Amino acid sequence: MTVPPRGTQWPPAIILMGPTASGKSALAMALAGTLPCEIVSVDSAQIYQGMDVGTAKPTRSERSEVPHHLIDIVEPHDRYSAALFRDDALTAMREIAERDRIPLLVGGTMLYFRALLEGLNELPEADAMVRLVIDTLAEEQGWPAVHARLAAVDPETAARLAPNDAQRIQRALEVYQLTGKTMAELLKKPRYVYFPYRPIKIALIPGDRSMLHERIAGRFDAMLQAGLVDELRALRDQYGLEADMPSMRSVGYRQAWQYLEGEIGREELREQGIAATRQLAKRQLTWLRSLEDMTVFDALDEDVEAMTLEYVRRQMEAMLYE
Repeated sequence: MTVPPRGTQWPPAIILMGPTASGKSALAMALAGTLPCEIVSVDSAQIYQGMDVGTAKPTRSERSEVPHHLIDIVEPHDRYSAALFRDDALTAMREIAERDRIPLLVGGTMLYFRALLEGLNELPEADAMVRLVIDTLAEEQGWPAVHARLAAVDPETAARLAPNDAQRIQRALEVYQLTGKTMAELLKKPRYVYFPYRPIKIALIPGDRSMLHERIAGRFDAMLQAGLVDELRALRDQYGLEADMPSMRSVGYRQAWQYLEGEIGREELREQGIAATRQLAKRQLTWLRSLEDMTVFDALDEDVEAMTLEYVRRQMEAMLYE
């Protein structure tokens, strides 16, 4: 397959989306085995070093076979954002295109896809000192009291947040203190969109929800057998992690943390991990169904790889003749 020449309007990019356990990674490897692709991970957990088992991270063999980008780029105690992802993804995509190869973006973090494809609102960078003040207030008075303070200055945002939604309450109050404007006001401003590629958007959506649930259960069981709890124990020792860090709010790790703290038993770990993963898949599917300009393939179809490859070939050939 020939990549459309640089003289065409924009280079192509393949966007492969889908809920967790839908088979995105396997399909991506199949596409990259035939097309001149490099994979860009769109996964908010695979960015973290050492978080391998619980994120179903590509193996070393797969990563040596096909170049992967934006995996293992930060340590588990670090913060990362959709804005940073957008910058890093655009940089990786530009470098891939300059090698006359095709960026293949694969993952299930819909916030990252939205930031890349739809742009970002102009919000200030996080400020450690402001966050420290807010966190101190929360320790002294509790997050419901901080939520009440937010309601006094930004009632619209406070109304859609639960009184104990620490992360979002902190961010909304931080934005107000840094800018003097409410989060609600800033989010209403038009987004700046920069995406100089012609996307071929593909969504893997299972035709049978119960089969997806079976896959999710099987995958979580496999993670437990592969040592998810031991992996987390080692990460806590190595990095001095805390439960409220963004990395530890990832599905699976959150439940494993509760298990290590003695808050839940082994069976509850399994049940709650599977339930949380199912909820994640439900949210992913809801967002995917809100999109219009994408082509959907049944993730459970035994011919899904061949059909997807044929579709991408047709799209690429059409670009050659434009």
